Amino acid sequence: MAEKRTSIHGQWSSRMVFILAATGSAVGLGNIWKFPYITGENGGGTFVLIYLLCIALIGIPIMMAEILLGRRGRQSPINTMAALSAEEHRNPNWVLLGWLGVVAGFLILSYYSVIAGWAMAYVFRTAGGLFTGVTADGVNSIFSDLVSDPEKLLAWHTIFMVMTMIVVARGVKNGLEKAVTFLMPMLFVLLIIVVIYAMSTGYFMDGVRFLFSPGEITGKAVLIAMGHAFFTLSLGMGAIMVYGSYLSEEYSITQASVVIALADTAVALLAGLAIFPIVFANGLEPGAGPGLIFQTLPIAFGHMQGGILVGVLFFLLLVFAAWTSAISLIEPAVAYLVENKGVNRIYASVWIGLLTWLVGLGTVFSFNIWKDRTLSIPYLFEDYTFFDTLDYLTANLMLPLGGLFIALFAAWIMRVESTREELHTYPVIYKVWRFLVRFVTPLAVIVVFLRGIGAI
Repeated sequence: MAEKRTSIHGQWSSRMVFILAATGSAVGLGNIWKFPYITGENGGGTFVLIYLLCIALIGIPIMMAEILLGRRGRQSPINTMAALSAEEHRNPNWVLLGWLGVVAGFLILSYYSVIAGWAMAYVFRTAGGLFTGVTADGVNSIFSDLVSDPEKLLAWHTIFMVMTMIVVARGVKNGLEKAVTFLMPMLFVLLIIVVIYAMSTGYFMDGVRFLFSPGEITGKAVLIAMGHAFFTLSLGMGAIMVYGSYLSEEYSITQASVVIALADTAVALLAGLAIFPIVFANGLEPGAGPGLIFQTLPIAFGHMQGGILVGVLFFLLLVFAAWTSAISLIEPAVAYLVENKGVNRIYASVWIGLLTWLVGLGTVFSFNIWKDRTLSIPYLFEDYTFFDTLDYLTANLMLPLGGLFIALFAAWIMRVESTREELHTYPVIYKVWRFLVRFVTPLAVIVVFLRGIGAI
C-alpha cells in the first residue's frame, strides 16, 4: 500500500459538495443548447438511449479513472502525474499528460469567458426590455452590435474573469465550495422555473415529442452521441482530476461518478424541456444550433407574456452554468502555481486569471477587428479565426488525447493493486470498469478523435 498523500489545498467537506462541484464543471453552455438540439435532430428518444449507453461505456469509466488519478496524487494534474509515474516506476514523461490537461483547460477558459460574457450582456439587455416586440432582424442586429464591438466584449470578458478569479482566490473551502453550494442549487431552481413556465405554453408535449419520440438512428448520430458523451463530463482538461484530489478517501468514486453523469444528463434534458416548448409556441425554428440562445430565443422572450422575467432567469441560468465551469477550468493551473512557486492562492489566481484574460483578447477580436485574419493548417482546417483555431485544437485534439491517455495510464500503466485500492469498490464493478477502461473506452475515444479531425 502506497503512502497516503494529503492535498495542501484542503478537501471537500462532503461527497455532496464534490458532486455539486464536479457537476458544475460538467454542466456548461453546451448542456443548455447543444444536447437538446442534437437529440432532436438525431433520432430523439433513440438517440437518448444510445447517448446514455455511451455515457456508461465512455464517460463514466474515464471519469472514474480521472478522479482516481487525482485522489491518489493529491496535487495539481501536473504534479499528480509526476508523482504517480514515480510511484509506479514508469516513464516520467507521463507528466506531459498533466500539462496537456492544464493547458487545454486554460485555453478553453480563455474563449469560454468571452462567450459567457455574451450571456451576462443578455441578462441586462433582456431586463431592459430591449427584446420586447423585436423582429428576427432586430435580434440579429442586437447580436451583431454586441459581437462587433470589441470594447463591449472586452468589458464583459473582464467582468467574468474577475468573478472567476475571486472565487478561486478564496480557496477550496471558502471559494470553490461556497460557490458551488450556492450556484448549483440556484441553477437547478432557475431551470425548473423555466420548465414550469414552458408547461404553461400549451406546447410542452410538442417539446417532449421533439426530444423523446423514437426515430431513425444513423452511423453519424452514433458518432455524435459518442463525442458528446465524452465532452459533456469535462473530461481530459484537468478539472475533474484536480477536483478529485480534494475528495476524501471515505467517499466512493464509482457512486460519485454515476451521480455526476446522471445530474449532467438531467440538466441537459430539462434544458430541452424548457427551451423547445417556448420555441414551438412562438413558431420559431428548433434547429437553430448555436444561434438558438442568442438569436432565436430572444424573439420568443420579446413576444410572450412574462417574457422579460423568463428571459432574465434563462440568461442568469447560462451565466451560472458558465461560472461553475470556469472556476474548474482555472483551478488546475492555480493549484500548480501554488505548489511549485510557493505563492499564495490570491497571487496565483490573479496571475493565471490575467494570462487567461490576455489570451481571451484573441477571441474578443475574432468577432470584429481580427475576423478577416485567419489561419490554415493543411489536412486539419482552413481559414479559421483565432477563436475557431482554439476551439478546434482543444475540442478535437487536446481533450480526446487527454481522455485517451488518462484511460491508458489508469488501466495499463498503474498496477492493479493501486487502482483497486483507490476505487475500493465491489470486485465485479472493478472488473467491469477495468475491462471498459482497458479496451472499450480507448477504442471509442480514438473514434471520437478521428471523427474530430475529419478522418471518418
